[in-house]
Amino acid sequence: MRREASILHLDLDAFFAAVEQRDKPSLRGRPVVVGGVGGRGVVATASYEARAYGARSAMSTAEARRRCPSGTAFLGGRFAAYRRTSDVVMELLRELSPLVEPVSIDEAYVDLAAGPGHDLSVSGVTELGRRLKERIATATGGVTGSVGIGSSKLMAKIASDLDKPDGLVVVPPGGELDVLHPLPVTRLGGVGPATAERLHQVGVKTVADLAAKSLPDLVALAGRAHGAGLHALARAEDDRAVVPDREVKSVSHEETFERDLTDVGVLGREIDSMATRVGSRLRSSAYSGRTVTLKLRRYDFTTITRSQTLPQPTDDARLIAATARRLLTEAGTSGGLRLLGVGVSGLSLYAQGDLFADDEDLPQESPAPAGPEEPTEQPALPAEKRWWPGQDVRHEELGAGWVWGRGLGRVTVRFEGPLTPPGPVRTLAADDPLLQPADPPHWRTPE
Repeated sequence: MRREASILHLDLDAFFAAVEQRDKPSLRGRPVVVGGVGGRGVVATASYEARAYGARSAMSTAEARRRCPSGTAFLGGRFAAYRRTSDVVMELLRELSPLVEPVSIDEAYVDLAAGPGHDLSVSGVTELGRRLKERIATATGGVTGSVGIGSSKLMAKIASDLDKPDGLVVVPPGGELDVLHPLPVTRLGGVGPATAERLHQVGVKTVADLAAKSLPDLVALAGRAHGAGLHALARAEDDRAVVPDREVKSVSHEETFERDLTDVGVLGREIDSMATRVGSRLRSSAYSGRTVTLKLRRYDFTTITRSQTLPQPTDDARLIAATARRLLTEAGTSGGLRLLGVGVSGLSLYAQGDLFADDEDLPQESPAPAGPEEPTEQPALPAEKRWWPGQDVRHEELGAGWVWGRGLGRVTVRFEGPLTPPGPVRTLAADDPLLQPADPPHWRTPE
């Protein structure tokens, strides 16, 4: 922990949805859900208007549709637009300091102490945060971010979440515990559902409750490494450095159990929970991965891993969970398991079109392979399948717009952009030769 509040954490607010509302003026102020648009889809981001109805990240799209009112926009993702906006923001952060650590496409830490002559007093970093927020909004066409500044990465991240959206919170040195201790223990990184349940069983609901527990008690409850980590975090002890431009190689989550588990049903539910968290982190980072790994530690502390590489990269929590369950069946639970972990590696950025594919676009189980003299031919997709809700398009006569909907051989387009007022809606033939996919629109007037 530092003597000055010199670590900044930025979290862009409802980022995917905010970019959609910026580029689609008819959606501003309305509920917007970005993610899988089919029956098996998962929500990646919900706008704050949609969150008011209970929609949230990692929820099934079907559940979000049940909760949100008629008129809610359910859109597939446009990764190119998100990456372009993220790059603008990250460049602004690098003007503050050479030490910028992107955590995901919409989140980063900045070491202000490494920057050029910043005033690191509380008033100085408060003004710096205010100017940064203004610059981000101007440079991105109105996307907002919440900023937290503190003496450690822990406190900066906690602070950025205290006044969302569009917040700015500085935790002064010496005031860390006053901010931290009243919070629910689930606000600490590393306290997932299983750990939270074990803590609740021993009366730990707030960070202050956790701080009252001794180190031996926490080690007995959560294991040596995890218990020691919780003991330190509850006291705001965090000396992690800001690591610039680290390359994400894998995303994983693991849980240590209070007692050895052998029940396959219970372990399966644990896998499902971990896979949901891993899938959510992959989507928020705009990554997908090909290799699913199951880590398990047996009753005798023997640790083994099992992996399976998939034909295509995925961020689908259900596919990750199903693969991990198969790996668990192969590894067995003999004698009981003390720890279980699920991870995905072999990461790559989404290819446009893979992002939140419709159910009917997802690969299905393949039939037995044809012999060398029996080539198979894939049926052509209907013309309407070229289009997906939210996609950028251009019509040679009507101009630029985005796909409102599709079906029955037709596609409905709203012709508008970030620099226009809400535009008209037109329904066209799905195979209209004048209609073509387009790059994301520019949100600033060319200079």
